[in-house]
Amino acid sequence: MGTKPEETAEALAKPDLYDGLKVHLVGIGGAGMRALARVLLDRGSDVSGSDQLPGGPTDRLVDAGARVAIGQCADNIPPDCELVVHSAAIDEQNPELLAARQQGCEVIKYSQMLGRLMSDRYGIAIAGTHGKSTTSAMVSYVLTAAGVDPSFVVGATVEQLGGPSGAGAGRHFVAEACEYDRSFLDLSPKLAAILNVEEDHLDCYKDLSAIIEAFRAFASRVPADGLLIVNGEDRGASATAISAACPVETFCLEEAGSWRGVNIFSKNGLISMDVLYGDRQFCRLDVPLPGRHNACNALAAAAICHHAGVQGAQVADLLSKFTGAYRRMTLKCRSRGITVVDDYAHHPTEIQATLRALRDYYNPKRLICVFQPHQHSRTRFLLDSFARSFGAASEVIVPDIYFVRDSELEKDNINASDLVAQIRLNGGKAMYLETFDAIVSHLNSTLSEGDLVVTMGAGNIWEVADEIVRWLGTDR
Repeated sequence: MGTKPEETAEALAKPDLYDGLKVHLVGIGGAGMRALARVLLDRGSDVSGSDQLPGGPTDRLVDAGARVAIGQCADNIPPDCELVVHSAAIDEQNPELLAARQQGCEVIKYSQMLGRLMSDRYGIAIAGTHGKSTTSAMVSYVLTAAGVDPSFVVGATVEQLGGPSGAGAGRHFVAEACEYDRSFLDLSPKLAAILNVEEDHLDCYKDLSAIIEAFRAFASRVPADGLLIVNGEDRGASATAISAACPVETFCLEEAGSWRGVNIFSKNGLISMDVLYGDRQFCRLDVPLPGRHNACNALAAAAICHHAGVQGAQVADLLSKFTGAYRRMTLKCRSRGITVVDDYAHHPTEIQATLRALRDYYNPKRLICVFQPHQHSRTRFLLDSFARSFGAASEVIVPDIYFVRDSELEKDNINASDLVAQIRLNGGKAMYLETFDAIVSHLNSTLSEGDLVVTMGAGNIWEVADEIVRWLGTDR
């Protein structure tokens, strides 16, 4: 199954096409784009880029050798630039894209560049509505620690890996495969996983059926000598397998499947289980992150690592040492009896799973969730599901919706107060506080010993967590 070792060795022995290539990245500070920039830097490319705002991520790229301009204009394109890469969020009328085309540069999307980088390696792509970053990080960490030395691009910083990406000398290339704008269709992996499929990104998909069709198209990109691993307990994921030309394996916690988690024991939300591959014991796995959803992620990661050549005992040992990806239930501090956590969850299913896991793991007196909705369109399309997802929270605080990718018309269709009202209709305690300053002031006057506050969302809500940490007087 997959690329023959001698074929990959031959490809790796060739001169690196990216060594010395002059590449400019528009929107270089985004999670995926900055990971891509690091891979290109590691492979010897001459990297420049631009972003709208300064900050830590772009500063670290500068330290690594990239040239980064703050603000976007035609003059940012170097005169000797050969290739311009942009994220799906960049408008086609962006001045840098217009200048690049006028200058004769090749212009491609982030996902196309990711596909090119993967094409001369043994590609491992991990897709799904939820869990992509954590599972990709788990796989990248295990393969790295096992000495496989993969290249990887994860949509979140992983401290144990030194960042969100790396260019290893090995034949494997691990990538998070995003369905937004059908970006994952630019990838052609030998080994792929589909963790789950739900309604999301309804600004670019008509409905769930259209989303499933896109995932089926992704599944069909795995060649006949490759392998697809899908969540056998997820109806949407299971529906994608019918389009696969390759063998398919399933992973399940309770149902029958190729990979099974059985003899499950849970304590404080942390799950331990026997992992079976077929009828054989693969390993006994202590999942290092709380929540059933993370047990599913770990089971998928174990299956992927096995097919990448890592033995069961080593998978179990290394996975148990994985400490997580940034903004995935990240503990910011515990001080004065108050716990502060930050999380990226921005979809109802993610919110519900994360809040339950936090309650099980920390057992707080009160669980206060500061949730920043991400996109007006997502909030409107999934309003009822959002309102039902906060059942494990004692209190929900909602600032203004993070405005990104939507039109001004969409912005007028819904606001944060609408979500607060819907949460209250579902029996929850919720309030709208427009600004971060107002939220911090409220929390400073109401938090007490035994409380846990989690900031949650895909925008910049982490700034509230940082302010609370400063208020508590710790720099952890």
